[in-house]
Amino acid sequence: MLKKFMVAMAVVAGVAAVADTIEFKSGARLTGSVVRIVGDEVVFNSDDVGEVKIPASKISSLVTEKKNVVQYQDNSMEEAVIGITNGQITVSNEQIETKDIKAVNPEIEKWHGSVNASATAARGNTVSESATILADINRRWEKDRFLANFGYYYSQSGTTKENKEKTVDRIEAFAQEDHFWANKVYSYLNVKYERDSINLLHHRYQFGLGVGYQWLDGYNHESTGVWSFKQEVGAAYVLEKYEHQKSGEYASFRYSHHLEWKPRWVSGLAVFHNFEYLPNTEDWAEDYRLDTDIGFTKDLVDGWQLIGKAEWDYDSLPAKGAKHSDIRYTLGIGYKW
Repeated sequence: MLKKFMVAMAVVAGVAAVADTIEFKSGARLTGSVVRIVGDEVVFNSDDVGEVKIPASKISSLVTEKKNVVQYQDNSMEEAVIGITNGQITVSNEQIETKDIKAVNPEIEKWHGSVNASATAARGNTVSESATILADINRRWEKDRFLANFGYYYSQSGTTKENKEKTVDRIEAFAQEDHFWANKVYSYLNVKYERDSINLLHHRYQFGLGVGYQWLDGYNHESTGVWSFKQEVGAAYVLEKYEHQKSGEYASFRYSHHLEWKPRWVSGLAVFHNFEYLPNTEDWAEDYRLDTDIGFTKDLVDGWQLIGKAEWDYDSLPAKGAKHSDIRYTLGIGYKW
């Protein structure tokens, strides 16, 4: 009987030895296992409360016995015993700058995306309806990255149901494939489609290729938060047709940049900005287009998010009777995965 008791105690001690332990600065403790660490967020599977997300700044110490996969900013990986002491990560008992680590136990490569929608309606002195649908999908492999997005914008208004007129009717779709030749350098191929009946644009097809540089890719700054920033330059071929006008085609230079910031002090908030400049290579000064936006997403619960965005499109040579600028505002609810 004593022998069985001793064996049972040894098994319990062995299980306890491999359990990860978090001690908070408040003195509270959790046991369980590290699921993932990204930036300042520790995802921990607790024996008592299940999976929880904990800011590393609130942790006095994290002690692990088993090895975890550490992914560095240059995407190199190693298996090592990790820990946290006063908010700083240690790898094999050596303190590592948090900004140099991309993730611990990074998520398995899979598709991510979101679908967002907003709608409004008015009755009375004004009779109007408007709707916006935004969707995107993306995936990152070791050397390749794919992203695509879609937008549909519609609005009509008037003083009665009978005299309502469309004020917005626009569709746009974009897809791009990137291939990384070095840690930060990549080439890209993309295609874009646009239709805007209010601006008399029957269709516009854009095919592009070029190179990009990923300056920041989930860079974790200890004071401000997580940053991603890339720039791209290349060439594009544009085929477009406006209502009641002949089709046109031209070669274009393309410059774009894309910025995303997740501030450290607001959990679940991401601020983004995109910019694209496309001048006709035959008349750089007089014939060009600018597409830019700025906005945010804010995580709510169970994958739901709030999205807000302002977009500005500028065409230096629009269709006859159309304006140069178009500005759109979106505030809606969506779901991401």
